[in-house]
Amino acid sequence: MMMGDDVENGNLGPYLDRPRTFPNMRSKPYTPLDEGPPEMAQISEAIRDGAEGFFKTQYGTISKMAVLLALVILSIYLFRNTTPQQESSGLGRATSACITVAAFLLGALCSGVAGYVGMWVSVRANVRVSSAARRSAREALQIAVRAGGFSALVVVGMAVIGIAILYATFYVWLGVDSPGSMKVTDLPLLLVGYGFGASFVALFAQLGGGIYTKAADVGADLVGKVEQGIPEDDPRNPAVIADLVGDNVGDCAARGADLFESIAAEIISAMILGGTMAQHCKIEDPSGFILFPLVVHSFDLVVSSIGILSIRGTRDSNVKVPLEDPMTILQKGYSVTIILAVLTFFGSTRWLLYTEQAPSAWLNFSLCGLVGIITAYVFVWITKYYTDYKHEPVRTLALSSSTGHGTNIIAGVSLGLESTAIPVLVISVSIISAFWLGHTSGLVDETGSPTGGLFGTAVATMGMLSTAAYILTMDMFGPIADNAGGIVEMSQQPESVREITDVLDAVGNTTKATTKGFAIGSAALASFLLFSAYMDEVSSFAREPFKQVDIAIPEVFIGGLLGSMLIFLFSAWACAAVGRTAQEVVKEVRRQFIERPGIMDYKEKPDYGRCVAIVASASLREMIKPGALAIVSPIVVGFLFRVLGHYTGHPLLGAKVVAALLMFATVSGILMALFLNTAGGAWDNAKKFIETGALGGKGSESHKAAITGDTVGDPFKDTAGPSLHVLIKMLATITLVMAPVFL
Repeated sequence: MMMGDDVENGNLGPYLDRPRTFPNMRSKPYTPLDEGPPEMAQISEAIRDGAEGFFKTQYGTISKMAVLLALVILSIYLFRNTTPQQESSGLGRATSACITVAAFLLGALCSGVAGYVGMWVSVRANVRVSSAARRSAREALQIAVRAGGFSALVVVGMAVIGIAILYATFYVWLGVDSPGSMKVTDLPLLLVGYGFGASFVALFAQLGGGIYTKAADVGADLVGKVEQGIPEDDPRNPAVIADLVGDNVGDCAARGADLFESIAAEIISAMILGGTMAQHCKIEDPSGFILFPLVVHSFDLVVSSIGILSIRGTRDSNVKVPLEDPMTILQKGYSVTIILAVLTFFGSTRWLLYTEQAPSAWLNFSLCGLVGIITAYVFVWITKYYTDYKHEPVRTLALSSSTGHGTNIIAGVSLGLESTAIPVLVISVSIISAFWLGHTSGLVDETGSPTGGLFGTAVATMGMLSTAAYILTMDMFGPIADNAGGIVEMSQQPESVREITDVLDAVGNTTKATTKGFAIGSAALASFLLFSAYMDEVSSFAREPFKQVDIAIPEVFIGGLLGSMLIFLFSAWACAAVGRTAQEVVKEVRRQFIERPGIMDYKEKPDYGRCVAIVASASLREMIKPGALAIVSPIVVGFLFRVLGHYTGHPLLGAKVVAALLMFATVSGILMALFLNTAGGAWDNAKKFIETGALGGKGSESHKAAITGDTVGDPFKDTAGPSLHVLIKMLATITLVMAPVFL
């Protein structure tokens, strides 16, 4: 591993002992973004070294797997059939193969950079938030939000720039729209490799980071809080540094890669559908329909920046000034962002989607975007309702802790299961509304049939993601606040400072949960689009219509069953990986408490680095199996049924079975992710609610039962749940890229 040698060898002395000077300290006691007293800066440096070391090792492993997969894609594309569009434009197999591989590798690279930016900012912002909390709660909130905002804007900006550069390069290099070359409406299909590369990296980043952060968290909680009775993030806990490092690699780096690939997949699928529709409707200048998603996300950067900057801090030196609820402040910023997003969305549709053939179509598409924006807002509200301890569900869950560990688990599981109902109804209404608005837009093909339905759902997805940068800001805020609380606890700051970071941390848990709700909602809409794009691609390769999939055919039904099974098996392996790694951490922490009894009296220092090394190596080892399952399954299933179809006289059987696998996996994945995310978030905040003094407060029997629920929920909400968002979209992009294997 490439961690700092001291961290790797378990020696954090250089970070926790050495003095640190600040050149400007004499002239003025604080600079606006100072790192606080030396003990804070030293803890922060240990976290930074651990996070950056793990990141380098993890992404080294992922990059090797990406190169291997790129060679597989290259070999498949060199021996596959070409589409009529490629033949007419003179695009040979070798060129097509090189284009797909280059797009895949660029998508993987950009996804990795997006993750790195998230982690880089969070490991530098955490200590500044801790320091600000000593002065003013509002200032601490502002720093956490702006640090998260910087990461979010870079992630969204990279998704837009990456696709724009790729599109422009191919446009010029292939001489698009010149005589005898490719039409501009076919160009977006060449970008699918970019989406697959982004999904591939995001899946392994989410799995590896999620296993790391939750194994450390569970191990630290079970021995530290339950067995030894010490507070969260107490410096006596040997797993505390590993836990704080995990917040950065699991929440910041992984979520950055996750939302990056969400936006990339949605932009590409919308460009494909826009191009297909423009072609069918014989629109003279189709570029507006193709470039529309890029313009929407460019505006997202502007409106989200204004929303972030609307959250202002104060330099009030009195720590005890009552703070307005941070969630209310964040919601105000979100409201500003949404209002601006609606205005810019209507302007963009009038500018780019106006066509003489259907003068009022742009208005219908504007309303589709409005449906998406409303869906995003409703999703954020639903998740907040089920995971914030101000509302009844979490308080009921906390109350169940007073009767024991078992009743807490039963209540948490039932809450998670119940929380799937309203989001599914919301997704259903939004897909039907957007499809109907697009269908009645007035755009028709050569036969006079309306063709705007699918593009309407694509525009709704863009509407939903039109505030993605602000949503990601709220998400990044969570782990930064969590880390800040850990640094305050470890550096033994006054209780009043810890109270401020506790409030920010509890809000951060809710914002992390709302982002996951938002991510799964957008994944559901994006997957619907990618599924349609897959059917379009199969029909162009097979040179025959491929409009529907009949699940009454036994083989197709089996494909669906396999898709649903894939979701459950993947989730099981992800949770089991956390369990196994956490067991190693628990044994190590227990060993240290037994062999170094002076730890509890502050006479001996824990060996933090040993726990860091255990979770780092175990998470890299454990992420391979579930990740490989997700990538190999659709390819193997499609190929086997293709062979079966060849011998039974059903030429499209492989493609149909994969379509069923994709459809069922998407439906099962959405429900499973909603259950895992909400149950985990509710368990965490039920524990936080009791820690505020309710039901006996910290150390009570209710608190111990709530900690059990929280440890069960940890792999749910931070490993398996978020990995499913990525899995759903990766299945869709992998089938798009590998479609030739199934035919």
